[in-house]
Formats: sequence, structure tokens, C-alpha cells
Amino acid sequence: MKLKKILAIMMAAAMGVAMTACGGNSDSGSGADSGSGNESSANSGKTYTIGICQQMEHDALDQATQGFIDACTELFGEGNVEFDQQNAQGEQAMCSTIINNFVSADVDLILANATLPLQTAAQATADIPILGTSITDYATALGIDDWTGATGINVSGTSDLAPIDQQEDMLLELLPDTQKVGILYCSAEPNSQYQAQLFEEALEEDGIEYEEYTAADSNEIQTVVTSAVESCDAIYVPTDNTMASNTQIVNNVCMPAKVPVIAGEQGICSGCGIATLSISYYDIGYKAGEMAYQVLEEGADISTMEIQTAPKVTKMYNPTICEELGITVPDDYEAIETES
Repeated sequence: MKLKKILAIMMAAAMGVAMTACGGNSDSGSGADSGSGNESSANSGKTYTIGICQQMEHDALDQATQGFIDACTELFGEGNVEFDQQNAQGEQAMCSTIINNFVSADVDLILANATLPLQTAAQATADIPILGTSITDYATALGIDDWTGATGINVSGTSDLAPIDQQEDMLLELLPDTQKVGILYCSAEPNSQYQAQLFEEALEEDGIEYEEYTAADSNEIQTVVTSAVESCDAIYVPTDNTMASNTQIVNNVCMPAKVPVIAGEQGICSGCGIATLSISYYDIGYKAGEMAYQVLEEGADISTMEIQTAPKVTKMYNPTICEELGITVPDDYEAIETES
């Protein structure tokens, strides 16, 4: 169990750095105290233009974007910041067009919400500051081998990575008889592969068998999940944009088979999971907005700004699916509100 302790200590240290962000769950609607920043910005008299590229429409990503907009509006002052908000609909070509338009327009800053926009923006410009949010691991996303906590280039931002070893603990707590776990994710998302590796290391420490089941795109999900439920007692789905957009497909296969799903984030859990260790996407978006203020108004060097993480994680469960599968949840879990 040494590795799990080391991972827990590393995550606690990273989360401590982010304590200036606000607390709360992923449906949080309040941001951090902006302090005196609003007054300072209002006196500067400068108007900033920020381009926002969101990878796709999804509740978690929507909340991160809203948190960012709220923080910037509060800190820069009403009328001192303008947003060009675009959605790539999960398409590489559309994402490239959006980012290239931002670069051509010479926006003051780019918010890249999720991995594809971050990678696209980093390739498109080395001059315009780029802040990411809803990114699991920046080293993986940007291909940085010697990771120090900051990128060393014109990129920084916030991460949505929850403690993976604690998610594995959650699986064993709720499903103690599990002998084999299926790890389900999209093979086109490198951050999902990173999470899968960490989860597998935790399972190995506890002597639990596992197998990866990957889909290249949404068209393959049903076939892959069908294969997984035939040989696994439970399934783990990390924070994965493709799976998040197709939870109904996952649930339609897993529920009849009575195979429970542990999810990497609340949105996935709401659609097909029994439980998750959740962060607030609103909060990490809000924190990215605070970082935008530091870069544009206070002159912070984005290349040395360390990646920030959510200040709080919460054990959450899906009462509808748990009831149907006959799973009893401890009192320290918070129920996710789901549509009846």
C-alpha cells in the first residue's frame, strides 16, 4: 500500500496549493472571494478580450466555463472583459478553426476547456497566454516529460483530477466481493489512459484483477461495454469526455447485466454510475478565472504558474442506480440529484 500513500500525499499537497479557490461540489454556484481585485481592475480602464473554446456540450464542462466567466466578470469588473465563447462539438476540425480565429483576432487570453482545445491552442500560438480547465494531467496532454508543476511555456490552468487511489478505495468499500474490474475509456483521450494506469496500480496493490476496455469513439461503446460486463464484476470509468457524453449507452448495457460502475466524476455517475469521488467543475473554472486576472492585470508569468487543483473532493452516490442494484451506501456519501 506504499504507492497509495505516496499518491494520497502528492494529491493532498497539490490540493493545498489550490486553497485560494472556493469549495463545494460540482453543482456549486458560488465562487471565491475576489477581494480588492474588482476595484483595482475598474481603475485600470482596460478592456480585455478572452476567447473560450469548450470541447463539447456537457454539464461538467459547462460549469467550468461558467465558473471562469463569473470569476473574470467579478475580478476585472463589469464591462472590462469580453468573451468570445465557442463550442467545438467534440470535433478536431472545428476546434482548430475556433483556436485559429482566436489567434488571428489576437485575443488577450485563451481559455481551453478540456484536453483537445488545450492541445490545439498550445500548437497554434506560443505568444497568447493559454489557461486550461477540466484537464486531468497537463504533462500527458502536452507531452512534457520532466514535469515540475508548471509547463514552462505560455500555458497554465486547473486540473480536474480527483485522487485515483481513493476512488479505488471507494470501489472496494461499496463492492468488497469484486474480483475483476473492467477499465472503460476512450482510447483517443490520453488523460483517460493516464487515470486508467493509476487506477490499475491501485488495484494491483490490492490484488484485484483488471482488464482495459477501450472505444475509439462513441460508435464502439456499446460493443465494448457488452464485452466488459460478460467477464467483470464492476467497471471503472475515469473522467472521460467521450464516455461522459454517452452514459446512457453505458447504463443501458450495465444495468440489465447488474454490473455496477464507479465513475471518475459526478456527470458520469449521474448517468451510469453508483458512486464517484467528485470535484466541483465550477470551482476549477472559477480558479482559472482568478489566474486569468493574475496574468492580464497583475502581470504574472504564466510559464511559471503551477497547475491548480480542486480544493475539495466529495463522496457522492447515485441513489436510483444503487437502489436498483441493491447497494447500501455509508452515511458519509452525498446523494446526487438525478431526474426521476
